[in-house]
Amino acid sequence: MIEPLAGDDEDDEQDAAVDAARRPQGPPSILARNLVIGACIALIIGAYAGDLFLSVLVDKHPALFITLNARNRNLVLARDNLDWWTFFGIGTARLLLSDPLFFLLGHWYGDAGIRWIEKRSATYGPMARTAERWFGKASYPLIVIAPNNYICLFAGASGMSIPVFLVLNVAGTVGRLGVLWVFGDVFGTPIEGFRDLITENRLLFFVISAVLVVLSLYLDRKAGGGEVDGLLHMDEEIREMEAEKATKPED
Repeated sequence: MIEPLAGDDEDDEQDAAVDAARRPQGPPSILARNLVIGACIALIIGAYAGDLFLSVLVDKHPALFITLNARNRNLVLARDNLDWWTFFGIGTARLLLSDPLFFLLGHWYGDAGIRWIEKRSATYGPMARTAERWFGKASYPLIVIAPNNYICLFAGASGMSIPVFLVLNVAGTVGRLGVLWVFGDVFGTPIEGFRDLITENRLLFFVISAVLVVLSLYLDRKAGGGEVDGLLHMDEEIREMEAEKATKPED
């Protein structure tokens, strides 16, 4: 009989630890769950408000503009109306707000949280599956380069340590802002021209923004209920998925 090597036992223990980390544990309390879900929903609503009022905020209230929604486009458009400290201070804080929240959701729900995203949205499900495959091959670079909600959730579900996640996340966020700051310098003239076009036609761009926001909400609702509705019913839907999985015979 072949005796197992000592290294095999260590590998088995590591695999068991990873599996345990990916197994859904759930939030530590209802209060913690409600605080995280509530914060995620508030950030989503704020992002929609930033998109809706782009033409009003981009030059008159640029700090509020990127506080509501710090997507790359908005950061580049508001850059010339902000000093260095405001751009990097608000930009870093806003971009880092949502990442730990989705990391926590991944940590709490494990693979069940990933399956929930894939099932919940016909629009974002395929994107989530693609991101998950890439995450399995290059988790550290992805957190630095593209720490979106899905990547942060995968990091939590994979059992990545909190300190490692935070270091990678902060480094990637600051680096991203640095690239956008330089981009604003290099392409300052065309960016300024487009910003002037927006401010000279505020009503038109407000209508365009409103149509795009409503269309986005409609498509999300049609596909699976939308992000806000999904987060509100996340626990219930994950329990149903787990119960359904438990009743299916194993292959």
